[in-house]
Amino acid sequence: MNRVLKRYVIVSALLLTGSAAFGQSYPSKPIRMVAPTAGGGIDFVARVIAPALTANLGQQVVIDNRGGGGGVIAVETVLGSKADGYTLLIYGPPVWINPLLKKNISYSPLKDLIPVGLVTRTANLLVVHPSLPVKNVQELIDLAKARPGELNDAGSDTGSSAHLAAELFKSMAGVSIVRVPYRGVGAGIGGLVSGEVQMMIPVISAAMPHVKLGRLRALGVSTLEPTDLAPGIPAIASSGVPGYAVEGKNAIFAAAGTPAAVIDRLNQELNRVLQNSEVRGKLLRGGTEPSGGSPQTAAQAIKEEMEKWAKVIKELGMKPQ
Repeated sequence: MNRVLKRYVIVSALLLTGSAAFGQSYPSKPIRMVAPTAGGGIDFVARVIAPALTANLGQQVVIDNRGGGGGVIAVETVLGSKADGYTLLIYGPPVWINPLLKKNISYSPLKDLIPVGLVTRTANLLVVHPSLPVKNVQELIDLAKARPGELNDAGSDTGSSAHLAAELFKSMAGVSIVRVPYRGVGAGIGGLVSGEVQMMIPVISAAMPHVKLGRLRALGVSTLEPTDLAPGIPAIASSGVPGYAVEGKNAIFAAAGTPAAVIDRLNQELNRVLQNSEVRGKLLRGGTEPSGGSPQTAAQAIKEEMEKWAKVIKELGMKPQ
């Protein structure tokens, strides 16, 4: 073995050993998990899994809500922190959809972020204010066509599943319903409950508590078939908009450059948490389904989501703003 190659092998071995040692000592202090605006579906998931991650990791996992900017602020908070695994991001579609819909986005989803793993997947729920004189999806479509431009939908963060679900619904149903932007899912639902707007298609976990209390009326789920996450509610696809389907995926990310050993440790503990019967029960009752899997599986799923929505956004004629 020549001298240069020998030196390369020694340095590589030292780097791998150092990474492994870092992973074994990780974590040695509390972990900050950055989430979007409080009160939304992602925030709910974060607050369900954080205590179990805390127990498994032996260090406090603290939720840090960073709303605003349509999700960009939360992402940039993590990217502006040291890539050591002590600042994580838990989020969903806006992470990979924002670069398709917003100008001057400063990051690349799969270059600047490393997926730790998928956390949950969920569907969306078409809900309306109880005062609206409709009992099903077809009646909503008929009303919107009779009153073009008069109904409003609560638009959550740009690129969120609630935003894209509504835009896809309006396009496929052929209706003119005006988007009223709100800062986050929680604020949008608040606007709908108060009667400021007439409809919204947020994630099930954010909408279902209000449906159960009678504050909102559920008309349809966004999956092709009915789902156990929203028992008794028909699919939008079978109620007036054939072929309509939207599902959301949520994941935990670390900044690029985070040691592989740390990513592996986090992934291992995340999968353990998602197998916990108590955690699974809370997530399912909240309208979201536990996922899990490897970082590579998460990266591939996100890549496929980006390709899918890039095509939809192009077909809808949506331009970056």
